[in-house]
Amino acid sequence: MSWQAYVDNNLVGTGQVSQAAIYGLNGSQWATSPSFQVSATEVQDIVNGFTDNDKVRASGVHVAGVKYLTLRADDRSIYGKKSADGVCIVKTGQAVLIAVYKEGIQPGSCTKVVEGLADYLISVGYK
Repeated sequence: MSWQAYVDNNLVGTGQVSQAAIYGLNGSQWATSPSFQVSATEVQDIVNGFTDNDKVRASGVHVAGVKYLTLRADDRSIYGKKSADGVCIVKTGQAVLIAVYKEGIQPGSCTKVVEGLADYLISVGYK
């Protein structure tokens, strides 16, 4: 399956994710939703946030020009919230899955989808 198919079918296609992208840990874009532009600086800050959790907790996380209040940040996952919208970011050994949900989508539903895809990718070797 192509990386774009993971974004289209396994993330956005579930109805629990509004927009999504997959990036390599080096910042390279693997796949993204149309018009979902995460800047290179934002991707680098996200990748660094997995090791410097305190900085992400203090300053929030920026995705596609939107600043989210950090709800959780550890070496695997970063969750953020802005009003009724939010972001779920999960790291595998080689990639970062970035998913945004809009009002009307339950945060836990989005999290379950993104964390589930990350678990699957890890199980097939993208540790």
